[in-house]
Amino acid sequence: PPPRRRQNRTALPPALHDQVHQTPADMYKKPGEKAQLKCSHNIQGYNQILWYRQSENQEMQFLGYMLAGIANLEPGVTVQMGGNANQGENSTLTTEELSMNSSAVYFCAASYHSAAYHCSSVQKPPITHFSISVLQLAAPCTWINPF
Repeated sequence: PPPRRRQNRTALPPALHDQVHQTPADMYKKPGEKAQLKCSHNIQGYNQILWYRQSENQEMQFLGYMLAGIANLEPGVTVQMGGNANQGENSTLTTEELSMNSSAVYFCAASYHSAAYHCSSVQKPPITHFSISVLQLAAPCTWINPF
């Protein structure tokens, strides 16, 4: 059976949380399989989706962001980002070949970008609207002959 589902505990009021949608909420995969998460928002003027992951007992890691239809990955990140970050569009986070290290809670956040505001790995934009997904990888099953 799959592990017990973690409770979604967000500090944001439901009205804000409902403006950012991430699917699926939970995903169970095996190592070597492909996984794709989708994120969209309904916030006028927002054109940026930021992606984060947090492994168990680890700090949150910034993976990168989509600005309109352009992906900007952090150095060393092995995921792909696609789609569009504008209102009503889908932004995707894809891992082509999962490993046991891929198990984590993944967060997407909607934000806005302006020419006067530059996003870099040092200065992250404030996050006001976000959603989460849990990706749990199952170890491959091994059958042992009892005889």
